[in-house]
Amino acid sequence: MKARTGYSTSLKQEFLKKWIKGIRIYSNFKKDMNILERKKAIKLSADLAIASTRNASTRWSRTLTANISKNETNKIFVEQIFSDSEVIKKEAPSRLMARSNRIASKKIWRRSHITQIKARKMGPYAVKARSIAKKLVKNRTKVLKSLVPGGENMDGISLIKETLDYIVSLRVQVDVMRRLASAAENSTRLGLSSKCSVHWLQGIFTVLDHWCAMVH
Repeated sequence: MKARTGYSTSLKQEFLKKWIKGIRIYSNFKKDMNILERKKAIKLSADLAIASTRNASTRWSRTLTANISKNETNKIFVEQIFSDSEVIKKEAPSRLMARSNRIASKKIWRRSHITQIKARKMGPYAVKARSIAKKLVKNRTKVLKSLVPGGENMDGISLIKETLDYIVSLRVQVDVMRRLASAAENSTRLGLSSKCSVHWLQGIFTVLDHWCAMVH
């Protein structure tokens, strides 16, 4: 339990550090931003920050970074947030992922084959129950694939692993942003924050609402 807490704390610290760095970089690109632009800056910085903490070791983090990099302006932004070592490491994990996917696919095929044999032995009721179960799994899998970046190209086992990792990352984002927003809100109540800080706070709350809905 202690190790897990330590990992969570270090991950939050790394995310916060890179998130703040991202916001500062984005702010240098555009000095005067409205609430929608601040919301975009907050979300973009947070997405890249949490993706960079995974160090390209997961497919969802690589896909998220690649999707953001499609925009030329964002590409410059990505390069400044990611260190050289992180960029270099991008290729190796993808090969490892491909190998693990092949192994996972073979395991899924074996399990499916064994299940089919058992179903034939158990008769029509078992076949019907299995058919209903398959539809439920298929529907839930479809939802997961639409939520996890890169999920549409993942097999069942990879999707589960990536989903669990993605949920942990989303929770880190939400927790850090909640704490930061709470601290900023308290400062605002005490009259210690500037008007600019209030605008950024509004953007954080807007992004938080979106992520909380995804996590829950």
